[in-house]
Amino acid sequence: MIGTIHNRDKFLNQIASQLNRPRISAPIEKPNWKFQPQYEVFKDATQDELLEILKEHCKKIHTKIFTTDLIELPGIVNDVVAEYGGGPVVTWKDERFSKWGLDSLMKEKWPSEKIDVFEWDYKLGEENVQKAENANVGITISEITLAESGTVVLFSDKDKGRTVSFLPATSIMLIPKSTLVPRATQAAVKMREIYQKTGHVASCINFITGPSNSADIELNLVVGVHGPIKATYIVINDL
Repeated sequence: MIGTIHNRDKFLNQIASQLNRPRISAPIEKPNWKFQPQYEVFKDATQDELLEILKEHCKKIHTKIFTTDLIELPGIVNDVVAEYGGGPVVTWKDERFSKWGLDSLMKEKWPSEKIDVFEWDYKLGEENVQKAENANVGITISEITLAESGTVVLFSDKDKGRTVSFLPATSIMLIPKSTLVPRATQAAVKMREIYQKTGHVASCINFITGPSNSADIELNLVVGVHGPIKATYIVINDL
C-alpha cells in the first residue's frame, strides 16, 4: 500500500515563509569538505589489526569475545550456551548457520539434550516474538562490525527478526572477520554499496554494542536494563 502525503506544499511553504526565504526545490550540491577526519581513523589498519582493536574495546563494553575457525565454531557456540545456562535458544533462519557447520549442533545435539531450539519463521507471526521473549539465548550474525566501538550491525528481514537480538536474556553474535571495518563512517559507506548493488535496504538496521546498559540515573552504569544482560562475540576467520 502506497501512502499519500497531504498538504505537503502548504507545510513546506509555511516553513520557508518562517525562514524568510523562497522554497528550495532543486537538488543541493554535496559540499566538498577540505578536511574529512572521519575517514582517517584506522584507515590503513589490516583485518588483524582491526580484530585486536575490537578485542580491546570488548573489555570496556562487558562483552566476551572468542576467535575461531569453522572447525571449532560449533564447540565454542555450545560452550557459550552451556555457560549461559542452556536453552531455550532462538535463532534467525539463515543459511549461513548450515554453511558454517552448526546444523549438527542446533538440529541434532541440542534437541537430543532436551535443549529447545526455535528458528525464526515469519509465517508464525506473533509466536516468533513470544519464543524470543521466553528464550535464554538469542543467536544472530553481524553484517558489519565496527572495531572502534565494538558494535555489531544487524540487518532485519522476514527471516531475521530484530527481537532475537534483544528479548532473550543473553546474546551470542557471530562475526565473520571479513565484516570488520574501522568505525561508523565505513559502515555507512558499506551499507550504501550494498544498496547500490542490490537495490534493497533492510527494513530495520540495529547497531548493538555489547549487552544492554544504561547510566541515565545518576551516571551509575546498570547492565541488562532493556535487553540481554550478557553478550558474547564469536569472530569467525572467513578470510
